[in-house]
Amino acid sequence: MGVISDMVKSKKMAGRAVLLAGPPGTGKTALALALAHELGSKVPFCPLVASEVYSAEVKKTEVLMESFRRAIGLRVREMKEVYEGEVTELSPHEVDSPLSQAGRAVSHVVLGLKSLKGTKTLRLDPAAYDGLLRAGVKIGDIVHVEAGSGIVKRLGRCEAYKAEHGLEADEYIPLPRGDIAKKQEVIQTVTLHDLDMSNARPQGLSTTNNGGARDVNSIIAALQRPRRTEVTDKLRSEINSAVNRYIETGNAELVPGVLFLDECHMLDLECWAFLNRAIESPLAPILVLATNRGMVGVKGATGLVSPHGIPRDMLDRLLIIKTHLATTDEAASIIAIRAKSEGLNLSPEGQRLLAQIASDSSLRYALQLLSPSSVAAGFLPIAAEHILIAKELFLDARRSAQIIADDSEGYMSNY
Repeated sequence: MGVISDMVKSKKMAGRAVLLAGPPGTGKTALALALAHELGSKVPFCPLVASEVYSAEVKKTEVLMESFRRAIGLRVREMKEVYEGEVTELSPHEVDSPLSQAGRAVSHVVLGLKSLKGTKTLRLDPAAYDGLLRAGVKIGDIVHVEAGSGIVKRLGRCEAYKAEHGLEADEYIPLPRGDIAKKQEVIQTVTLHDLDMSNARPQGLSTTNNGGARDVNSIIAALQRPRRTEVTDKLRSEINSAVNRYIETGNAELVPGVLFLDECHMLDLECWAFLNRAIESPLAPILVLATNRGMVGVKGATGLVSPHGIPRDMLDRLLIIKTHLATTDEAASIIAIRAKSEGLNLSPEGQRLLAQIASDSSLRYALQLLSPSSVAAGFLPIAAEHILIAKELFLDARRSAQIIADDSEGYMSNY
């Protein structure tokens, strides 16, 4: 997976697919999550289980298309006029409104800002006031306001208030030294699905006053106006055109992310046909599939048996990574890492016993025993006797099946 991560970072994996194939409990999902962590928060990562594709309300291919576009980011760079300073005034102005339940509505908000070079008073629309409320802005905060869209970002608390409120957990920052109004490069990262949903209209993408198509700036600005309507192929095509124009002019950069599709053997032939075509698109993420099946039938194709339940033409496109069961030493290392992450004090003998249990039963079962063993240990380190108590209380799949076999008459059956 380290090689895959390096290929993603160097942008050499776009439109490719990887298959993680191995028995249950071999860490396929953990590998995908580790890949997402390695890539960082700036690279989109969209996890999906194949069973989520099937819905009575949404077409299978539409669910897959939405997931594809969730996994593709767009990083837009542009120069914007912004205001930055300490909030000295925050006054909403209300007017009578018969459409409001309270009979009054906010018409605008007056925002006073201060820096070392002076002060400035801004008059913002009600949408900006909603942003101020969501950000929890109050007098004495340092804020960043975009002039065009009114988007508000709270940067922290002015350090002048640090002595008065020493118990606050806020980050204190100095009063800005420059002008309140300034030109600044702003980098925004959104996914193509965000753009689709924020601009969804049955008639497609709206146009400017002169009838021309909107650019990416106006598309991103629409993210501040939440609404939910259908996403059409025409809309996606127009958004793709706007995205391509910005990429060609150097004002935006496409960030192919990762779409992780678990239990992929549950997909049917229609889904595989869609994926086969979708990964050839220039706007395609890295597709990571995972399955624990061997030779099984392909859903939707009677009598067609294929490795992992995947059609042969799709298998030819995959880079297949085989996962294996952890050895006793590997299980011991994984158990130690999990115990440390959960803040548990695990003794060396307890670690060895859990590793042996993982070898005899499964690693998942051994990890599940950590929490009840810690309860049995109380404030003491988790020792072997505490693990044996938890093991006696909670059965693994093998012992449970043996109990059913030994006392089959005591259980109800469908046969």
